[in-house]
Amino acid sequence: MLRRPNAPVSRTTRGVLTAAAVAMLLTACSPTPNPSRSPEPAESVPTATAAPEAPVYDPAGTAEANLPVFTAVTQQVWASEQRASGRAYIDALVAVGFDRALMQVTPDETTVGNAVESLQFSVRWGDAHCLVGQVGPSTGEPVTAVMAQLAEGRCLVGATRPIDW
Repeated sequence: MLRRPNAPVSRTTRGVLTAAAVAMLLTACSPTPNPSRSPEPAESVPTATAAPEAPVYDPAGTAEANLPVFTAVTQQVWASEQRASGRAYIDALVAVGFDRALMQVTPDETTVGNAVESLQFSVRWGDAHCLVGQVGPSTGEPVTAVMAQLAEGRCLVGATRPIDW
């Protein structure tokens, strides 16, 4: 709707225009910050930054409660030069307290002697769960999870190798 040049302005329109004019005046009159002036330095108080605590193995805990330590161990081995060795994952898990007798690991090499695309390892937890890890070029970063146990207390599908060291 267009306003006729000599038509009276409504009270609402006049109020809105007045408020806008006041806001523009206040903005124009407010001091601008001086970018060249640096703030006063605060008194330096040394603060103690505690490193986050590493997860700890709990043999009485649940599989879910022990997943963080399983994951941390997996990531540590993955970051090492032993990343393609199933034995390295098993040995590192044993070193923090997991029971070697409850573990499974897949072979490091294919049947023709090539490095596997994916290496899996697991720890059976109680009668119902498994902590499962998977690493390799096909996975990118390590993957860990709590999974349901398979038949006969197994955690991994397919061929696994003996953990006889």
